[in-house]
Amino acid sequence: MISERCVSCTTFNIFAPIYKRLNEKDQSCRESQYRAYWQSRNQSIIDRLLGDRSSVICLQEVWLGNEELVDMYEKRLGDVGYISFKLARTNNRGDGLLTAVRRDHFRILNYRELLFNDFGDRVAQLLHVESVVPVLQGPNSNIHAQIIIVNTHLLFPHDSSLCIVRLQQVYKILLYIETYQKEHNLSPMPIVLCGDWNGSKRGHVYKFLRSQGFVSSYDTAHHYTDNDADCHKWVSHRNHRGNICGVDFIWLLNPNMYRKPLRTSWSEAVFGIIKYLLQAASLTNDDAFAFLKADNLGDYIIYSGFCQALHQLGITSQLDGLGPEDAKDLWFQADIDGDGVVNYEEFMKRIWSLKWSEHPNEILGQGTERGSATSIGKHQAFGFRVKDAVLFPPEVEKGMWPEDYSLSDHAPLTVVFSPVRMSYSPS
Repeated sequence: MISERCVSCTTFNIFAPIYKRLNEKDQSCRESQYRAYWQSRNQSIIDRLLGDRSSVICLQEVWLGNEELVDMYEKRLGDVGYISFKLARTNNRGDGLLTAVRRDHFRILNYRELLFNDFGDRVAQLLHVESVVPVLQGPNSNIHAQIIIVNTHLLFPHDSSLCIVRLQQVYKILLYIETYQKEHNLSPMPIVLCGDWNGSKRGHVYKFLRSQGFVSSYDTAHHYTDNDADCHKWVSHRNHRGNICGVDFIWLLNPNMYRKPLRTSWSEAVFGIIKYLLQAASLTNDDAFAFLKADNLGDYIIYSGFCQALHQLGITSQLDGLGPEDAKDLWFQADIDGDGVVNYEEFMKRIWSLKWSEHPNEILGQGTERGSATSIGKHQAFGFRVKDAVLFPPEVEKGMWPEDYSLSDHAPLTVVFSPVRMSYSPS
């Protein structure tokens, strides 16, 4: 007999009082001005969190500029056995992240802070943890699970020019994780990314993470696909414009999942954004090719014209856009035969007709394993199966936002993982 110990994780953007408007007619009237209001609401949020008692709690938009509120969270969570880590956004924005871990579930092996130092002053937390007791117990072995957990809150897409900034934020997170694993010579382990991603299942960030082998835990639990028909089955946020959408995710990457090289996925994601921006300008494929050619009279794109187009599209023109080396990488990817120019066929293949940006499932599949444990060259690893995933209040699971919900403008998402043994082939 093998016994298992499940692991649970909650992510929740708790709506910082400095952003919560109390009067639509008076935009300057914020909840932070009324202590009784924000105190009562945040006490109710903590009540909700303590009712779930998840192994890991990842909060965004915590009002870290207010010591009383921070103490409230740290004391009440600490009283029931959590250890908390907080990280403010850069440039004194006032809010930030708080990650709390149950001491009876995990010990902290390492804690790192990622400061993007970009337009949105965004940050991320990385925790490398190990289970206190074995997550899998059998007659011959006990497995103490190690996991990498990330908590973040991406930039809001105020306009399409910020697509590239948001992609860069996720790329920095994945690159940091990859570097951390190599520096510490870590064995393959599950990676869990939590937070407010400020983008839906139809966005570039979602597709980029899918191309890296991550699965949305909520969609996996409810057997939803990446197809458009399943994009609006659930929501988790009503934004300041009154729109409802699903933006809060707990992403899971198991050791046995196929992953493209990170830079390859990044290049494909950028090409996807380029195509999106060209289509947003109502350009057909022929018009787009002519635009990228710029002033070149030949029937091909040259590097200078390519760079000029990237600048005009806002890909390289803004402070947090792509740099010269990034533009060179994209050019080398686009110039398939290496002859120094990009012809129409290469343009179609690399930019206009990339399949990953529209149908990531065709590349990844939903959790394909790399073989059996008894096969030659296979290694054993520990991973997770998504056992359950719940959004609160229940109406949001049906794509509706209840008017009487007052905890936040986001819904908390809680996922339960059950441990599994799996095999993988070393890369």
